[in-house]
Amino acid sequence: MRPSSGVVVATLANSTGAASITDVCTTSNVQAALPANGTVLGIDMIPSAVTASVVYNATSGGGMGGTGTSSGSTATYTYCNVTVSYAHTGKSDKVVVKYAFPQPSDFKNRFYVAGGGGFSLASDATGGLPYGAVGGATDAGYDAFSNTYDEVVLYGNGSINWDATYMFSYQALGEMTKIGKPFAQAFYGLSDDTKVYTYYEGCSDGGREGMSQVQRYGEEYDGAITGAPAFRFAQQQVFHVYSSVVQKTLDYVPPPCELAKIVNATIAACDPLDGRTDGVVSRTDLCMLNFDLKSIIGESYYCAGQNSTSLGFGFSKRSIRGRPMSKRQAQGSTTSYQPTQNGTVSAEGVAVAQAIYDGLYNSQGERAYLSWQIGSELSDASPTYSTESNSWEINIPSIGGEYVTKFVQLLDLDNLSSLDGVTYDTLVGWMNTGMVRYMDSLQTTLPDLTPFQASGGKLLHYHGESDYSIPAASSVHYWQSVRSVMYGNLTDAAALQALQDWYQFYLVPGAGHCGTNALQPGPYPQNNMDTMIDWVENGVKPARLNATATAGAYAGESQMLCQWPTRPLWQGNSSAFDCVDDKASVDSWTYTFPAFKLPVY
Repeated sequence: MRPSSGVVVATLANSTGAASITDVCTTSNVQAALPANGTVLGIDMIPSAVTASVVYNATSGGGMGGTGTSSGSTATYTYCNVTVSYAHTGKSDKVVVKYAFPQPSDFKNRFYVAGGGGFSLASDATGGLPYGAVGGATDAGYDAFSNTYDEVVLYGNGSINWDATYMFSYQALGEMTKIGKPFAQAFYGLSDDTKVYTYYEGCSDGGREGMSQVQRYGEEYDGAITGAPAFRFAQQQVFHVYSSVVQKTLDYVPPPCELAKIVNATIAACDPLDGRTDGVVSRTDLCMLNFDLKSIIGESYYCAGQNSTSLGFGFSKRSIRGRPMSKRQAQGSTTSYQPTQNGTVSAEGVAVAQAIYDGLYNSQGERAYLSWQIGSELSDASPTYSTESNSWEINIPSIGGEYVTKFVQLLDLDNLSSLDGVTYDTLVGWMNTGMVRYMDSLQTTLPDLTPFQASGGKLLHYHGESDYSIPAASSVHYWQSVRSVMYGNLTDAAALQALQDWYQFYLVPGAGHCGTNALQPGPYPQNNMDTMIDWVENGVKPARLNATATAGAYAGESQMLCQWPTRPLWQGNSSAFDCVDDKASVDSWTYTFPAFKLPVY
């Protein structure tokens, strides 16, 4: 039983509006509202560690990939900043969680979980404030507010920190939510059967984190918005090394200006294939089926000399939703010099680009993994210029190299020192080792979402079609896996109808990684949370997803994105497009991975 004093205060605030935030935001009220030990199985709260303080006129934060009403907002909020701690039953550990409780007059019976990015969980609990929601952030038991997961994954060479691994993978957010929902009910004096709508929103690893919650804590969530999920973690991370191995194998390192020319010429050639010339390749499938990269050979390129910064972790130099990357999202950041580049596109350069876009095969010709869509920026292939040798040298992206050293080789090193002896088969082996070792933690590809679906959950899944970090086809493959596993006994039409009632997937034309793309001024979703809330709370099921062009000749234009598997097709450069069925195009997004003996969902 909880002490009643705090609940009485909260009840007064909720029922009459007479109590202020200062009445409910007290240590005693928070302690009284904590779930009693045994309420959440395996969790022992530590009431003596509670802190509570009022924060006035604050802006809201959140995780990576939020697209709702808080994006770019200057609105301010008053909330109760709460810190609680708990231990796992029978263990001497300690997990610290921050919660942000809106003032009672702003609370709308909602709980909000934001995703992180890179190897970081979200550290800001205020992302739910614009929606009248309690928000949370967890240190996952390894001080995730200060440490990134990759910094603590090993106790030492050969020794995996499995507690941190499971907490980062899914457990920390699941526990934070299971604590947070009854905690919010008690804090505001709600009855135990009062509905608290629970939402998740995130992109990149935040998208993977969201999928982990849908897969493992499905009954806890009413709606999840997952962008460009970094699931299939082993394949995804090792694949960041693939471009470098292509350059080594083909014995050619294209200057970055040559790579940029190949990408930009591809965009220009494939732009009209979708029916409108607007600088956006809305149909990369038509580009793949109809455009020959070799036609670019001989075209000239020129780039002035410059100093450039690579933000590492698979991100390009762009910001996310107009915000610069934080240090926690920019691991591996380096600055390099690039001389003036002047030449013509070579057959060797095109061969490198083609091999990268084709994806990874083993030496037996069996596919191991898919790749970025044609016309996507070739960020991982960007070389480093050596002033000593006056030549371009292969650069190993740290996000991939570190995964290999720490997660596969179990060595506490931040990157591979070289690619000596590394072949395509080596990459496949690394992928297989990581997949098997972390199958029940980081891989995050469970395709049976029945608990989530059966409890009424709604899933809004989106991916930038020209994502240069996490291939868009990765999301298509997972959607196909869910359909096959959950509705494999139905006809295609019946399976599609059943799936769209609760799981909708959208490709965002021209978009990059979790944001707009400077190379293609296409649309981007602006209000996903509003759409999700309307779907969950009002039963308004979306048929298409609202997005807005933020740059280029069509800046400000609203576009209703097509729900997969339909594809956009403009008619005569018109102001609207149709969503069409195109079997050949859909087939071009469909992959199997015979290089692995285990199924790859």
